[in-house]
Amino acid sequence: MNSLNPKAQVLVVEDDPDVADMLSELLGLEGYRVMQAREGREALALLRGGATPDVILLDLMMPEMNGWQFRQAQLADARFAKVPVVVLSADCSTQEKAVNLGARFGLRKPVDIERLLEVLEKIQPSHAPAARS
Repeated sequence: MNSLNPKAQVLVVEDDPDVADMLSELLGLEGYRVMQAREGREALALLRGGATPDVILLDLMMPEMNGWQFRQAQLADARFAKVPVVVLSADCSTQEKAVNLGARFGLRKPVDIERLLEVLEKIQPSHAPAARS
């Protein structure tokens, strides 16, 4: 990684603390700036509070507000509707669900870190950072 060119900011929306911490630590080691939310409502609060991730890693099965509900609320708000989403799920139809949600990619859990890094590299160059207000 080139330390003069910081990588994207990633919002990890995951209710399993072990998975969230593992993803955050590994992405941090790769130079990504990482924020965490334990479920959809917390993620929306971060976004509405001014957080500006360049990509969202979204678990689907969460308490309170699940991934589908979060995505619906995200798309309804022009301030962060265009932030790309990568769906993470243990479900065997993860890619199909990602397409149905309008997400850029779907990755099956347990997440293959090399594949996740490839996906993030594909998204990051083509996506301008979210508007800073």
